[in-house]
Amino acid sequence: MHKIKGPAIFLAQFIGEEAPFNDLTSLCKWAADLGYKGIQLPTDPRLIDLAKAAQSQTYCDGINDTIKRAGLEITELSTHLQGQLVAVHPAYDKMFDGFAPEHVRNNPQARTSWAIEQLIFAAKASERLGLTTHATFSGALLWHTFYPWPQRPPGLVDLGFEELAKRWLPILDAFEQSGVDVCYELHPGEDLHDGASFERFLEAVDNHPRANILYDPSHFVLQQLDYLAFIDIYHDRIKAFHVKDAEFIPSGRSGVYGGYQSWQDRPGRFRSLGDGQINFNAIFSKLTQYGYQGWAVLEWECCIKHPEDGAKEGADFIKQHIINPTDKAFDDFASVESNDNLNKQILGL
Repeated sequence: MHKIKGPAIFLAQFIGEEAPFNDLTSLCKWAADLGYKGIQLPTDPRLIDLAKAAQSQTYCDGINDTIKRAGLEITELSTHLQGQLVAVHPAYDKMFDGFAPEHVRNNPQARTSWAIEQLIFAAKASERLGLTTHATFSGALLWHTFYPWPQRPPGLVDLGFEELAKRWLPILDAFEQSGVDVCYELHPGEDLHDGASFERFLEAVDNHPRANILYDPSHFVLQQLDYLAFIDIYHDRIKAFHVKDAEFIPSGRSGVYGGYQSWQDRPGRFRSLGDGQINFNAIFSKLTQYGYQGWAVLEWECCIKHPEDGAKEGADFIKQHIINPTDKAFDDFASVESNDNLNKQILGL
């Protein structure tokens, strides 16, 4: 067993125009002062030039120095927005164009090419930064058909995953060359949103060793999926971990689809750590039991509590849940030496 690393914090939701949230140095000091040991770094141009990081070891050394001076280290780079743009159904073109730079907007083919290039940059940048895991989304070509009405025509899902795999295989190969695992956050809105869809993708990419999972139980609560059994099934592929709470409160008015309501009014809501329903004692126990070697990273997305309060409380919450694995069995005091003759006698042989 291994001790889970942490606490760490995903910076994406905290970037802003005012200090200390407007540059990497200030953000690192803020996170360290709260008690965090690591940061998951979004590849936002305000914090990192991804193309430059892929090309320059000197530039990456400078980023690491900035972060280390605050007493932190990078857990993973994140390309959630770029990963989303690897595969976008035309129905979502206008809504997702805002994730892309202006020069590829209103041009889906150019946008996809840009996103794939970004992921390949992220592979090399991760290698230069000394990282072994990377956080992202898969994108989606099939999401608009997730509820089968009208009926999906035969072969549609196979073709969708075949195309998704075609786009991701060169990226996965680039991460293989850099020795970095791609960790897909399984998330509604992505074609990879649960265990079954992840398995289908794995089959399409021939069980690529770099295709792995960012485990975030909050998305499973909102889908009413057993988030503890998920660890039992997929622990070999879980290489990253978002510590994010959620709740699902059944309603007579709306269910898992939310009724087009705001986050505060939906039955399923993201909450700050400790304010939701997730059994983190069991999650940390299972991940420790199965030898998870990565970080526990806070992702704040609460619809009620202020983000700075959520971040402050989250550091202590994660610290309290990290388990120091035992190095001996509880009944070692009663153990006896191995003796083949004794064992045969006990068995009546």
